[in-house]
Amino acid sequence: MKILFIGGTGNISNSTSKLCVAKGLDLWLLNRSGLQDITGATSLQMDINSAQAASELANHQWDVVVNWVAFTEADIERDIALFSGKTKQYIYISSASCYLNPGPTPFITENTPRENPFWQYSRDKIAAEQRLVRAGSEQKLPYTIVRPSHTYSTVFPLTIGGWNEYTAVDRMKKGLPVIVQGDGTSLWTVTHADDFAIGMVGLLGHPKALFEDFHITSDEFLSWNEIYQQLAQAAGCEAKIVHVTSDRICQKDPEYIGTLLGDKAVSTIFDNSKIKQLVPEFKATIPFAEGIKRTLAYFDADPARQFIDPATVKLIEDLVAETQQLHA
Repeated sequence: MKILFIGGTGNISNSTSKLCVAKGLDLWLLNRSGLQDITGATSLQMDINSAQAASELANHQWDVVVNWVAFTEADIERDIALFSGKTKQYIYISSASCYLNPGPTPFITENTPRENPFWQYSRDKIAAEQRLVRAGSEQKLPYTIVRPSHTYSTVFPLTIGGWNEYTAVDRMKKGLPVIVQGDGTSLWTVTHADDFAIGMVGLLGHPKALFEDFHITSDEFLSWNEIYQQLAQAAGCEAKIVHVTSDRICQKDPEYIGTLLGDKAVSTIFDNSKIKQLVPEFKATIPFAEGIKRTLAYFDADPARQFIDPATVKLIEDLVAETQQLHA
């Protein structure tokens, strides 16, 4: 099976790329950074938006194309032009933040409406999905939509001071307070990229996946307090948590409106029945307490990865000081 990944070396996609190679699939990666550590794949090192990419891709037929880095309806329009008649399956990596939350049921299913009034990123993803569905109905592109949730491997799945930052971990190690939104008891689902990869690879070339949508997540859900506490325990320290309302955080820094009010401020639990029915081998087996140790090892292996953002430090310290004053 000849597969093209647009992207393929990021936090989520790296694990899927490696699993494809391990299974003997003919994997090609089109991105600007090259193969990095994906031994066994073929590299097309170029920008997907370039004339060079359009010329190169015209020479290929694919069994599957996966776009890991499409974010807008315009990206889908470009891919319709590039891949109509050129692939048997086009997989769009969308986002579980597209789901209306809270939704009509406590568990999110693929039937949960797509709506996010707080986050433009999610609304752009929804518009991209809708354009792809129209392309499918017009017989222009046989598609599958995949919605990862909070998936981690080489990032820290935290609210403030995480992701590509080491800020929150550094503070924990130094015995300094960190911020958790609300009272920390809302429930959240975090998924290791190695687990996600099993479900994702199972969809590649699967005829019953065409014109369907799936989310792929862990079945483990934790409170935000537990997420921070388990990370701290893995780092050999304690989490000194200060709780701040999501509204207050967003007032202090509006950049968090999307990621908090549009995502992490609400409990999020998924029903994975649909992906499990189609891909029986999919089962998330890496609990967060174990997976986060791997992430810590990744950051600790290279001091250059341990980026501490002064702006985040100031935000945390300001919120801590204000909270202490309110309770004085």
